[in-house]
Amino acid sequence: MSKLRSLLFSAPAIILATIVMASISLICSLWDRAGITQHKVARLWGRMLLALGFVRCEVHGIEKLDSGASYVLVANHASYFDTPTILSSIPLQFRFFAKQGLFSVPFMGWHLRRAGHLPVVRDDPRASIRSMSEGARIIAEKGLSVLLFPEGGRSEVQMRPFKEGAAYIAIKAGVPAVPIGLVDTRKALPMHSCMVRPVTVKLYVGDPIPTTGMKLHDRGRLNELLQEQVAAMTGEHIIN
Repeated sequence: MSKLRSLLFSAPAIILATIVMASISLICSLWDRAGITQHKVARLWGRMLLALGFVRCEVHGIEKLDSGASYVLVANHASYFDTPTILSSIPLQFRFFAKQGLFSVPFMGWHLRRAGHLPVVRDDPRASIRSMSEGARIIAEKGLSVLLFPEGGRSEVQMRPFKEGAAYIAIKAGVPAVPIGLVDTRKALPMHSCMVRPVTVKLYVGDPIPTTGMKLHDRGRLNELLQEQVAAMTGEHIIN
């Protein structure tokens, strides 16, 4: 019965927290156009969602990241709970690529746009290249990191093949690519469900992969290496 009460409580509480924190983020954007404060608000939102959903998170390998460095963070995507898990766990200022449709969602989309996050454009190759180039520019000029889910969407059972955008950005920006493995977020919030389950999720940070000396034509090799390492950390197979 206590588990049922937590499920019934968590969904409306998470919706309310998202509206409140997105509103605060919008207000902060009036004086902070760089998105620094908005990201701090987003990290707090991530922690709130885990707490409201009674979800615990174990983080492994965070010491591999240098707080003063920039990275391209590359993670598997199994659940909508991946984003709050990463936000609450990775102590870096980063921006992420999100599906273009999310930018039209009230509150969430407003926060994404005002905080400097970038839309993923799937159906327009030229727009996609512009978006990836913008991500590389943000890293180079602002000293930030970026986060991508290169599967192109959530995977329901096992990982899907990675697209090469993350590798492209890392090589173009000349920064390390970091594989991140998320485990059991699919159990916390399964696909086609709106109910958060009180489970323990795990986040693994792999060794940063230097891109110094790599050319854009090396992106396929880097992409394969990233997916292999994420698959090893999560224990998932790659399906085609």
